[in-house]
Amino acid sequence: MGRVISVVALSALLAFTAGCNKKVSRVDTNAVTDLSGKWNDTDSRLVSREMIDDVLTRRWLTKFNRAKGKPPTVIVGTVRNLSHEHINTRTFIRDLEKELINSGEVEFVASASERDEIRSERRDQDLNASESTRKAMGNEAGADFMLKGTINTIVDAASGSQARFYQVDLTLIDLESNRKVWVGQKKIKKTVEKSSFGF
Repeated sequence: MGRVISVVALSALLAFTAGCNKKVSRVDTNAVTDLSGKWNDTDSRLVSREMIDDVLTRRWLTKFNRAKGKPPTVIVGTVRNLSHEHINTRTFIRDLEKELINSGEVEFVASASERDEIRSERRDQDLNASESTRKAMGNEAGADFMLKGTINTIVDAASGSQARFYQVDLTLIDLESNRKVWVGQKKIKKTVEKSSFGF
């Protein structure tokens, strides 16, 4: 009897293990893969593209170009995650930076953390590099504008379904006057149907 139970238990274990095997497939990095309904790489990419397209078509840019005769210099500041879920805002900030730089409409300067590393390198050059190749301190380009913002969410759940609402607010601020020259907003709404395994 004990041997029969052992065989049955082993068969059940093998069947369970076989059911747990994972299948991994490579997909195009631009493909939409919305598995959980949560914020994902597609949301980050599409929101950053749409919002940068919007900010670069507004009057602040032509006014600055006319007044200064050169493209503005921009830096991306903090994007705060005020949502109920974990969102990697660093990848969103990188998407914003990529869209801004690749537009060719603005100049771009390094972030605060990047500047620390670069300044350390210049200090090292000051001691160790030849005079002809040394990069001097005090010649950094200052930003004219800072882009910063927030990500918020609202979740509504009932009868085995969820509605997830994301709102991204970005503001472009003149660093000299603190004037807000552009305010952008993008909203995303997703519905998630509950499966037999839950959310």
